[in-house]
Amino acid sequence: MAALLLLGTLSFPWFAGFDTSFRELVITWITILMAVVVICFLVSEITRNYSQVDKLWSLLPPVYCWVTVASFPTARTVIMAVLVTMWGLRLSFNFNRKGGYSIIPWKGEEDYRWKILRESTALSGRLRFGLFNLLFISLYQNIIILLFTTPILMAALYPETPLAVTDIIAAVLMVSFLMIETIADNQQFRFQTMKRSSTAVPDKFTVSLRKGFLTEGLWRYSRHPNFASEQAIWISFYLFGVAASGKWINFTLLGPVLLVLLFIGSSVMTENISSGKYPDYSLYQKEVPKFVPRIFKRK
Repeated sequence: MAALLLLGTLSFPWFAGFDTSFRELVITWITILMAVVVICFLVSEITRNYSQVDKLWSLLPPVYCWVTVASFPTARTVIMAVLVTMWGLRLSFNFNRKGGYSIIPWKGEEDYRWKILRESTALSGRLRFGLFNLLFISLYQNIIILLFTTPILMAALYPETPLAVTDIIAAVLMVSFLMIETIADNQQFRFQTMKRSSTAVPDKFTVSLRKGFLTEGLWRYSRHPNFASEQAIWISFYLFGVAASGKWINFTLLGPVLLVLLFIGSSVMTENISSGKYPDYSLYQKEVPKFVPRIFKRK
């Protein structure tokens, strides 16, 4: 299937009109995609650990970016690659401290949601979940990773466009949302650590520990401040492509749109699980927005 994707891309007449270096860059991107899809699918099916894409989620965008810089080393592509690398390092650190990585590459903590899906009626059985693994976990998620990184391809397509105010805005927004996401993840990690520990810290997450889920810190304003920041980071990244092309709507918009849809679906599943575990969660859902905090609180 990945091979068909490659052949289909190269067969479009418009593709031949691009510069040779740009065509080679796109081929390199799709070759990386093909290899990663195959590896993730085979390793997850053999080990029955379906978080192989999760391990690579923070690593692939920096790879795509620096491969692009190698072919088109402009000020804009370098800035974009540095920012994405900062994002990747932060996310890898957070994933690692939760047990996601292991010395043995294919091991590590599996996302609990994959286990729940494996046991669901719709996906029970090796064949059905294997197809889900191939089409959604291994293929679709990797395609989304590639797509939300494509604004740097737009920057490579217009290497002569000078840096502009939009680039500065994009960079400032990315750094700001990276900081917010870091705070959110740290709060979540400390809360989960305290929840698993028998030792409580006075006046720290007292209400949340009683309820069983985090409602303090940034979680007072958004039910998923980390998810919201992650989406905002890649929407901000899209602005670099806007600055390079001068087009507010361009083909790289598909990436952040699909990412937002993925987070919407993921959060629905996460909240259904939380609602079943914690009696107070339904009230929390009514009082606090899912992603974007309210400017004016309800009375």
